[in-house]
Amino acid sequence: MTTFIGTATAIVTPFLPDESIDFDSLGKLIDFQIEQGIEGIVPCGSTGEAATMSHQEKVAVIRFAVERVAGRVKVIAGTGSNDTRATIILTRTAKELGADGVLLVAPYYNKPTQNGFFEHFRAIAEAVHIPQIIYNVPGRTGSNILAETQLRIAESSTNIIATKEASASLEQMMEIIANAPSHFSVLSGDDSLALPVIACGGKGVIAVISNYAPKRFGDLVRAALNGNYAEARRLQYGLLTMMKLNFIESNPIPVKFILSQMGMISEQYRLPLTPASVHNKAAILKGMKECGIE
Repeated sequence: MTTFIGTATAIVTPFLPDESIDFDSLGKLIDFQIEQGIEGIVPCGSTGEAATMSHQEKVAVIRFAVERVAGRVKVIAGTGSNDTRATIILTRTAKELGADGVLLVAPYYNKPTQNGFFEHFRAIAEAVHIPQIIYNVPGRTGSNILAETQLRIAESSTNIIATKEASASLEQMMEIIANAPSHFSVLSGDDSLALPVIACGGKGVIAVISNYAPKRFGDLVRAALNGNYAEARRLQYGLLTMMKLNFIESNPIPVKFILSQMGMISEQYRLPLTPASVHNKAAILKGMKECGIE
């Protein structure tokens, strides 16, 4: 995988009532994604509640995803953490399991310097030769990887092929796109910004909304990539309400509730995440009806 183009779903991790992983539901959800035309699956991301999964559980989910996908689309395993050594271990395991690439979240809590970010990603790239995607999400990590730092990282390692940019700064994303080496691209980390990011030269998105609307959102992204912006805008505004509602409470609380309403998973979370409030559930149900999500 020298690059990734299109929509990859940051897939939820379904749980059973005892909080163990519901592999049966996960398998059905993966099949649903592929049948609806999604180009990639991202297990063990923040939407997959990786923060409350053990190393062994992450390995099991990545193995299951690779086997279930069976080469039909790309599998980009979430292997990042705030511990460089632990990230290298899980990244190496993901490669051994057959993942097509890995998603590496910026180290959180530690709040490294910009040089610390550079050395972190360079160390992983040197240790494991597998396509790697930076995940810059300041709202969760507390630190922004500046455009100049991401470009420096990209220039240093050809197996770092993209950034999932969730800084919400279109200006920062444009700076990266304008100056990136040929092997490095920008993927939107915010569903609502996928269209403008692609219009500016981005190559796709790692998405939340595609968990339950994979065809509609995938069609939006494909239309934008093909330059059909009128169709992309039509689809964008048809889904905009749900894009907002996905974050009415912490992700993946709303998306798991939506999937449970569709009969695809049980509404189970691991603490410290809890079900959405009654008020917010009512707002989500109203939005689902308005947007034709069922």
